[in-house]
Amino acid sequence: MNQELANVIKIYSTGSHQELSNYLLGKSKDTLIGILVDLLTMYINDKNSSTIREFITVTLSGYQHKLGKVGYNGFRQDTFVPGKTIKCEAKPKNIDTEEFEKYSRGERKTSPSKLNGGGNFTDYTPNRLEKDIKEKDLNMLVSGFIDGKLIYIIEFPFNCPDFVKNLKMQIERWQAKLKGSKSIKGQFLRSATFDYRNFINCKELKIVFLLSKKELPKYRKYIANGFYEFLLKNAKNE
Repeated sequence: MNQELANVIKIYSTGSHQELSNYLLGKSKDTLIGILVDLLTMYINDKNSSTIREFITVTLSGYQHKLGKVGYNGFRQDTFVPGKTIKCEAKPKNIDTEEFEKYSRGERKTSPSKLNGGGNFTDYTPNRLEKDIKEKDLNMLVSGFIDGKLIYIIEFPFNCPDFVKNLKMQIERWQAKLKGSKSIKGQFLRSATFDYRNFINCKELKIVFLLSKKELPKYRKYIANGFYEFLLKNAKNE
């Protein structure tokens, strides 16, 4: 961590706002820029929090971001139907290229996962799935980052048939395993996963953001083969 950033964090946490202001006022423009860049780099690549990646995904897609873990991640007013609200569920994923370097050096036993348009729903239940299906105006926002660099944002309705079918199959397999259990109340599927194969045929799929055909190949090694071909096909020249 940049020493200047470390000092700012310490003063913010233990001192007053006036002390922090005085400290920052004494710094050069280049130093302040360095502090901000280092802070953003740490925040956007944080493995334990996806808040800023979620914020970027939701706002770039035209939704108002909603903070908090309860409920959906954002909403916007329907352009054509007054009073109608469209909700969104964002699933951002970030790839840390250092993990690939560790694997190549033998410091990591398993190969890191690549961007594949994937995401997951944690602690999923049949009731939650039914609720999401009944929420007619709910869109998924799937995004991918590499070292904090935004690569793509894809939007599609939650009720896309292939997408729902995949989630239902996982829920059904999970319920089958619980048969015979004395109590299933309060239990949930730890993680319901999906990837690009579960939504690329959705008729209402929309590419919100995607790197150009010129930039995309730079990140080829960090993107799953089939998904890369899909992205390249939909990427624009500029």
